[in-house]
Amino acid sequence: MDDPYTFGAIAATNSLSDVYSMGGVPKTALNITCWPKDDLDLSILGDIVRGGADKAAESGAALLGGHTVDSPELMYGLSVTGIVHPDKYVKNYGARPGDVLILSKNLGIGILTTGLKFDKISDEILPQVVESMTRLNATASKVMLKYGATACTDVTGYGLLGHASEMAEGNHVRLQIDSSSVPFFEDAPPLVVKNTYTQAYLANTKFLSDKVTFRTSVSEEMRHILMEAETSGGLLFALPAENADAAVNELRGVDCPEAAVIGKVVDADGAHIEVH
Repeated sequence: MDDPYTFGAIAATNSLSDVYSMGGVPKTALNITCWPKDDLDLSILGDIVRGGADKAAESGAALLGGHTVDSPELMYGLSVTGIVHPDKYVKNYGARPGDVLILSKNLGIGILTTGLKFDKISDEILPQVVESMTRLNATASKVMLKYGATACTDVTGYGLLGHASEMAEGNHVRLQIDSSSVPFFEDAPPLVVKNTYTQAYLANTKFLSDKVTFRTSVSEEMRHILMEAETSGGLLFALPAENADAAVNELRGVDCPEAAVIGKVVDADGAHIEVH
C-alpha cells in the first residue's frame, strides 16, 4: 500500500532519531524534498509534507519551511536541529566493559517492507510495521539518559550489527550479542527463507565480514535479520548493568513494549562483535 502521508511521517521520524540518539531535544526542522514534477501530482507532495509536519509537531520541533528541487526521483526528509546539555550528550561510542546493551524496537523492518513490495506477505502486517517506523524514539532517549547511557546509536541502514560495530570500534571494546534475546517481527524469518533481502543487506554483509563472529548455533535467518537494513529503527544503547532491569521495565511500560537487553560489553580487547 502506497500512502504519501505515511511516507512523510516515516521519513520525519527517521530524521528526528539522530537527535534522540544523542539524548537531544528536537527544536527546529526544515523540509528537504526532491520532486519529480512531471511524474507525480502535486497533491501527493502536500500529503507527504503533512505527514512530516505532524511528526515534527509531535516531537515539539518547529517546522521552519524547507527546500524543494526538481529531481527524477522522489526523496524527502527533515534537516533537524536540536539542543543537548554539554555534559549529558551521548555519543555513538563510550560503552564500557560491564555495560549491557538494550534495543528499544523490533528488527525486521527492511525484510518486511521488501516482502510487501514483492507481494510475499499480506497487508495485514502493515499496521504493525507502520506503527514501529512512525514511533518517535523520544521516550527511549529520555529513559536511556535517566539510567546513565554511556553510548547510543539509532538502528537504520547499516542494520543492528553495522551500527553496533561503530560502538565497538569507537571505544575499542568487544561486544557480545545474545541472538535469542533480540526482539524481531515474527514474520521476518519466513521471508528470509523466501530469499527476501535488500541491497543494503548485501553491502552490510561484506562490510561486517571481519567485524563479527557468529557461533554455529546462530541460524542463517537470525544472521540475516541482525545484518539487514532497518528503516526508522529503535535505539541501541549501553548502560551500567545495575540499571538494566529498571530501564527495560520503564521502556516496556511506556511505548517500547519490545525493549530488551540483547547483550553486553565484555572488555577492551579489540573492536569486535561476537554473536551467540
